[in-house]
Amino acid sequence: MSEIYARPEPTLIPIRRPLCPACQSRMLLVHVGASCDGPNLRIFECSKCGNVHETTVDDPNGSAR
Repeated sequence: MSEIYARPEPTLIPIRRPLCPACQSRMLLVHVGASCDGPNLRIFECSKCGNVHETTVDDPNGSAR
């Protein structure tokens, strides 16, 4: 019997964690919020060296403000 594949909700899709530019370790997501431009603001922090990286991403739900 075949199973039906359903796409997961956007909130269940894993967030890609960048490498720290200073020490090349995986950074941890420490904050998700809205930026003034509309897309989501994500702040990552390195647990090894404490480096902080901010990035904006498009809304995965496609909702407009």
